[in-house]
Amino acid sequence: MNILKKTKIVCTIGPKTENVELLKTLLQNGMNVMRLNFSHGNYEEHKNRINNFRQAMSETGIRGALLLDTKGPEIRTIKLKDGKDVVIKDGQKFVFTTDKNVVGDENKVAVTYEGFARDLKVGSVVLVDDGLIKLEVIEINGEEVVCIAQNSGELGQNKGINLPGISVQLPALSEKDIADLKFGCENNVDFIAASFIRKAQDVRDVRKILKENGGDRILIIS
Repeated sequence: MNILKKTKIVCTIGPKTENVELLKTLLQNGMNVMRLNFSHGNYEEHKNRINNFRQAMSETGIRGALLLDTKGPEIRTIKLKDGKDVVIKDGQKFVFTTDKNVVGDENKVAVTYEGFARDLKVGSVVLVDDGLIKLEVIEINGEEVVCIAQNSGELGQNKGINLPGISVQLPALSEKDIADLKFGCENNVDFIAASFIRKAQDVRDVRKILKENGGDRILIIS
């Protein structure tokens, strides 16, 4: 068995790499799969990339595959005063709340996930903005989670939050994800990379939507 033949090169294509000539160059140099990141961009932009990719394949005679990577359910910070980032200092107390009416500042911010306080416990770790800020939970009061910052950093609104080791009760598919899966079916993508899958039923839910929209042949990566 030649293991190398099973190894594929996946390239994420965005505004700087979406033109036909560059896609042809990528195909000629070994790109096997074009990945479209649906955390960014709109349908018009993604449709244009798909059309360009198919034109590049036609002109080079090289076959590639299309992969749609869903955004997936997320926990994010909500609004901050004047929309400006705030500085979190190492060792300071900082509060997360599920009260969406709160306008955040350097001491507190609201989050999108209603079960935030329910799922966490004292000692849990909260990572903000891809782990740039790390905090540890020291107290939970109703809908507020009090933390101690483990390092300094700037916190912005609409930043992603990860809760390592915590089984959150978010749905596997957001409304946006469902619409994106339908777009993938309409445009005959080859793969769906389903983000933040936690259990078998999540994959079944993705498969159900694909089947209902003519995407029976689409493969799921999770």
